[in-house]
Amino acid sequence: MKSKVFSFINVLGLSVGLTCCMLITLYLWHETSYDSYHKNIKRLYQVGSVFIAEGQEQRFSSCPAGLAGTMKEVFPQIEATARICHLLAEDKTLMQYRNSAGNVTSFYEDKGFLADSGFFNLFTYNFVEGNPVSAMNGPYSIVLSEEIAGKIFGAQAALGKVVHISSNSNGDHDYIVTGVYRPSKLPSHIDGRFFLSMYGGKYGEFIHTTNLANNNQFFTYLLLKPGVDPKQLERQFPAFVDKYEGKDLKEAGFYKKQFLVPVRDIHLHSTMENELDVTPGGSTTYLYILASIALFTLLIACINFMNLATARSTKRSAEVGVRKALGAGRSSLIRQFLGEALLMAVIAYAFALCFTYALFPGFESVAHKDIQLSTGQIVSLGTAFLFLAVITGLVAGSYPAFYLSSFKPVRILKGKLTNSLAVASLRKGLVVFQFVISVILIVASVVIARQMNFLRNADLGFSKDQQLVLPLRGSVSRKMFSSMKDALDKNPRVLSVGASAYYPGIQNSTDQLFYAEGKTARDGHDTKLNFTDFNFLNTLGIQRLTGHLFSPQFPADSVDGIILNEKAVRLIGYTPENAIGKKVYNEFQGNVQTLRIVGVVKDFHFEDLHVPITAFAFQIYSTFDHFNYMVVHLKAGDIGAAIASVEQTWHQLDPYEPFEYNFLDQQFQKNYEADTRLSALVGYFTAIAICISCLGLFGLAAFSAEQRTKEIGIRKVLGASEGSIVALLSGDFLKLVGISVLLASPIAWLIMQRWLQDFAYRTTISWTVFAYTTTAAMLIALITISFQAIRAATSSPVKCLRSE
Repeated sequence: MKSKVFSFINVLGLSVGLTCCMLITLYLWHETSYDSYHKNIKRLYQVGSVFIAEGQEQRFSSCPAGLAGTMKEVFPQIEATARICHLLAEDKTLMQYRNSAGNVTSFYEDKGFLADSGFFNLFTYNFVEGNPVSAMNGPYSIVLSEEIAGKIFGAQAALGKVVHISSNSNGDHDYIVTGVYRPSKLPSHIDGRFFLSMYGGKYGEFIHTTNLANNNQFFTYLLLKPGVDPKQLERQFPAFVDKYEGKDLKEAGFYKKQFLVPVRDIHLHSTMENELDVTPGGSTTYLYILASIALFTLLIACINFMNLATARSTKRSAEVGVRKALGAGRSSLIRQFLGEALLMAVIAYAFALCFTYALFPGFESVAHKDIQLSTGQIVSLGTAFLFLAVITGLVAGSYPAFYLSSFKPVRILKGKLTNSLAVASLRKGLVVFQFVISVILIVASVVIARQMNFLRNADLGFSKDQQLVLPLRGSVSRKMFSSMKDALDKNPRVLSVGASAYYPGIQNSTDQLFYAEGKTARDGHDTKLNFTDFNFLNTLGIQRLTGHLFSPQFPADSVDGIILNEKAVRLIGYTPENAIGKKVYNEFQGNVQTLRIVGVVKDFHFEDLHVPITAFAFQIYSTFDHFNYMVVHLKAGDIGAAIASVEQTWHQLDPYEPFEYNFLDQQFQKNYEADTRLSALVGYFTAIAICISCLGLFGLAAFSAEQRTKEIGIRKVLGASEGSIVALLSGDFLKLVGISVLLASPIAWLIMQRWLQDFAYRTTISWTVFAYTTTAAMLIALITISFQAIRAATSSPVKCLRSE
């Protein structure tokens, strides 16, 4: 109570540091708890594949349909298997329910999967209706989340009711509800909201295929028997591949390896492409960054405590001298000062609990996470944080306690005690360390912000603005596309209309191995393939390089025409200049398809900028009622009115299906959600770390001004200006900040250069980043110090001298 300013700085700094630790720990706990609730999690594994072609390897998490059954027959170590796959070619699925009164409810739902009969036997789901053991046995069974069931049926029982599902992947079919589950509060890499049986619809036609090279779209899970060593099982996979997959792989023109991944490691540690994880953002790199921020923020708060305690040592020296003269031993003084530190830490812990509780909803919003905690977990984490606070208090108070208790009572009482050079140097070193951390965080914030800006504004190779994407799911909407296109072509607010199987920014699951004239399937190159109408490429503004784009003027293109990007043309063995009119081939299950190159387009980003541009091809859909998406390019201006006019046309032609849309540019940016979260979290915690550093700097500046009161008075009497005194008091601290910048800059450059390696296309870390950072650090420090410096410089010299 006697030193209110210093006590306030210490308690506030420690409480904010602990709050940061608590919030980030909750985030880390959430990220590391994926799939932990499955009762068989220690024995659950996913089968991964390494595809080998032309000496290059690619790791995928998907497998052919028949692999699970074959492995179960061959390996006695496997107790059970399960398969699951995405509803490909759709980001949302149409659901319709007709009630007893004949009224139809239609809406779209996302996060749907196809699953086999073994899925709910391997994975733990809390069924509130139905039996998980038999829920997926029927060919047209559907299991709904409790939320979707409530949306469709209200308070009525869902079991046995019929829901009509319109899926581009699996066709239009009626499904019987065989189960309703309540999602776990803990997260899973399979964040499904509904599950369809894969035995019905289009998938039912080839689910039992015996080919083990093609149709690699199924995610295969194994439940190993108790005591089985997964590494020992993996060692048997090469022989298995040669015996059971070798023939099919040879015909397909590539080779493959199989491996196992523990299900509990998929979210954070999987390095496979096309991962099933629909909760992106799982990254150990991001967790290390956030954990480092939490640790360093707490360290900064501890440094403040140590610096202010040692700086005030001369104030407390008389107390130490008197206590020692009266017989106090050093151990009792150490206990006293550590006790004070612990008391401060416990007070800070109490405030940190209040801050965490108040900030938790906002933190969840920024992190885009729904962090659920039980009462037991809250008590456990609260106890752990209390232990952390005690450790923090001991660490922060240990050096001041041992330093203050070492004073000699004779020197103290004779007034000969001064701050030693070693202590002053240590204090300066700690200030430098504080600002090294702060500068690194500032550089990280600037680089991440620049990269995010680069991602938002990068030239993707097509026109992404004012592009309205409409899903075509039901049979009515797909069949009415031609009429819809004709109507919208006459709309003065619409520039162009096209349709396709996929659009940029979403997963394209169709690919083929194309090879040139005079070569064989073994020379084929994997090429992503999109099926479009005649106007899709023009609608997206994809740029022609040679030949022509699809157009109604060239109807023969719908028979055998193909358009490739530059990457595909060069991989196959042609050049953009000589490719037009040449043939390309692909083989599938013994059938050879011959296609004629009619155009070459410039390379463009169909996927996000984390990955390099790949080989890409376009073909015309032979049947124009099978498109998955309609893309409407709106004119700039009143977008709201344009959307309203499109919606009106939609409802006139299709009154039964809902009108829903996405903007292409916004949908593309969803691929960077994890990076956006990291940017926001680093930005907020950087600001907090800087504030804590500034609190300590403010306290040291106040102490420095107080210690130099007499000097300031004498200087003013001798004619020193207020500006020179401000410069004198500020200079020492600004030098320390300058040293911090010099030390932090190369460290920050190395850290952020490594982070940028995750992007195939990235910004550069130019000198301007460090110029801005230096300026920002200096300004922050100057503003923090100047308050005390100006206050001291403008004080009356008479009062300054009288104070001594």
